[in-house]
Amino acid sequence: MSIYAPQIMGIINTTPDSFYKGSRVSAADECVKQALFMKNSGASWIDIGGESTRPGAVAISSDEEMSRVLPALEAICKNVDIKISVDTRRSAVAREAVSLGASMINDVSGFEFDDAMASVVAKTGVLGVVMHSRGTPDTMQHQIAYDNFIDDTIKELETRIAKAASKGVKKEQIIVDPGFGFAKAYEHNLLLVKNLNQFNAMGFPLMIGVSRKNFIGRLMGEENPENRLNGSLAVTAYMLRDKPMYIRTHDVKETAALCKIYATLEGELL
Repeated sequence: MSIYAPQIMGIINTTPDSFYKGSRVSAADECVKQALFMKNSGASWIDIGGESTRPGAVAISSDEEMSRVLPALEAICKNVDIKISVDTRRSAVAREAVSLGASMINDVSGFEFDDAMASVVAKTGVLGVVMHSRGTPDTMQHQIAYDNFIDDTIKELETRIAKAASKGVKKEQIIVDPGFGFAKAYEHNLLLVKNLNQFNAMGFPLMIGVSRKNFIGRLMGEENPENRLNGSLAVTAYMLRDKPMYIRTHDVKETAALCKIYATLEGELL
């Protein structure tokens, strides 16, 4: 019997305005220290972001994003033996990131924001995360009307995957993320938690990212993201039953311990 062992992705944000201040690191040497800590704590991946995509966030330029992301990426690649994902919506940033060593592009727009993104992923052969969202970070929470939430979300993901495939992205490159917190009401996020198996049925590796998000705070009655660790772990534990392949988190050490306990109990119980 194979033991379920998801790949944990630690979040490093080279931004001044990401919603959780514990993830914000600006200087390249500090990014290296954080990446090394995350690796030693159980991370298989580091996800570097240079633009906040929290609800209401205002877009920055490609040049500004590159000035934040690329020095951190280059420093981590030179000093830490770990796989790197870059969280970006822009093909120019993705292209430069891959040239420096990134092996995954995590696009919160599902390749919709920049028409050239799918072609970059196809030509470079890296993994590409197709996440579900609508609009942009500053408009997405005004686009939360669905006829049938789970069905609509899956159909929209399938449309984006088909579009990516038409530009040369191979099935084995694609990872699906249902997009917790992106164009979702509180109730929608809970439906994602309870129906994650339906996204697994799409036939692609699944990424989840619920770490310290607003719906976690509402579940806990906790407005401050700094105090949402326990809620994040509880929701992640619930979803492990549906075997997501990637878990994106601010809290690598605690999430790795959770996954280890889950795998041990599953082995013992089965």
